[in-house]
Amino acid sequence: MFDNPRTALRGAAAGLAGAAALGVGYASLIERNAFTLREVTMPVLEPGSSSLRVLHLSDLHMMPRQKLKQNWLRELDRLEPDLVVNTGDNLSHQRAVPSVVQSMGGLLARPGLFVFGSNDYFAPKPKNPFKYFDKEHKRSFGEPLPWQDLRAAFTERGWLDVTHNRRELEVAGVRIATAGVDDPHLRRDRYDTIAGPPNPMANLKLGITHSPEPRVLDRFAEDGYDLVLAGHTHGGQLCLPFYGALVTNCQLDRSRVKGPSRWGSRMQLHVSAGIGTSPYAPARFCCRPEATLLTLVPTADKGPKQGVQPGVSRSSAVVR
Repeated sequence: MFDNPRTALRGAAAGLAGAAALGVGYASLIERNAFTLREVTMPVLEPGSSSLRVLHLSDLHMMPRQKLKQNWLRELDRLEPDLVVNTGDNLSHQRAVPSVVQSMGGLLARPGLFVFGSNDYFAPKPKNPFKYFDKEHKRSFGEPLPWQDLRAAFTERGWLDVTHNRRELEVAGVRIATAGVDDPHLRRDRYDTIAGPPNPMANLKLGITHSPEPRVLDRFAEDGYDLVLAGHTHGGQLCLPFYGALVTNCQLDRSRVKGPSRWGSRMQLHVSAGIGTSPYAPARFCCRPEATLLTLVPTADKGPKQGVQPGVSRSSAVVR
C-alpha cells in the first residue's frame, strides 16, 4: 500500500495519533458523563433481619456548572433508599456547596451518614499523573474548601457525621451500629477514638471511611464490623480492558478497587467507583461514574459472612 517506508511510518503514526485523540475525546466528553446506577446484594445482616436498601454515594467532586451530574443526582431520590451513605470528596470548588446540597434534593430528607475526604477540605491542584503510580508520593493540596458549610447543611437536615464518632440508629426495622474515621488519605484517621467492638445487639455493624486504607480496614475487621463502605479510588478512573485499574491511589490492591469484596475472614467491603473526577483530570475510561444501591440481606447463619452476590450495572436512563 505504501511504497516508501517513511510514508508507511507517517501513516501509522497518524493513525495512532487519531486513535489516541478519539480515546481522549470519548473518555473526557462521553464516559465521564455516562452516569450509572450499580445494584449489589450483600448478605451481611444478622439472621432474621429485614432487608435494608442503602444508597452509597462518593466522590462527587462537584463544580457549580456541572448540570448533567446535578440533574442525575436529583433523580436518585426516586430509588427511595432506606439509608444514604456519603463517603466524601463532595467538593472541587469554593462555591460548590449549594450545588451539592441542591443535587442531593430529597435524599437529605432520608436517614444519612457521612464522612469527608481530602477534596472536602482542600481544592484539587494540577498534578503529574505519573505520581499516582508511586503510592508514597508527597501529597500536595490546594486552597481550603468550605467543608464546615457542607457539614452544617448535612447535619441540619438530619444526616449524622460519623467522623471519629460511634452512632446507633434504627432504619426500616434494622438496628445499625456505625462508626467512621476521618480521611486516611490525609492521615487524619484516629481509629483509637472509635476502637472497640460495636453493639452486639445491632443487626448491622457498619464502618465508614473515605480512603480504604488497609490499616483502617484491618482495625474495623478486628473489632467485628460486618461491612465497611469507602470511596476515593474512582475505580481506577482510567482502566484497561481485560486488565482493569492501573492504580488505586492508596494502599488497597487493584482487585478491590471498586465494588464488593471480602476483607479478612468475615468482613465485607464495598468501594464506590465514585461519581466525579478532578477538574484537572476530567476523563474516565472503562470505568463509568456510578452510585450504588446496596440491598443488604441477612446471612444464612451466624458463621462467617457469605460471599457477595454479583452487582448489575444499569444506565441512568432507567433509574426510576
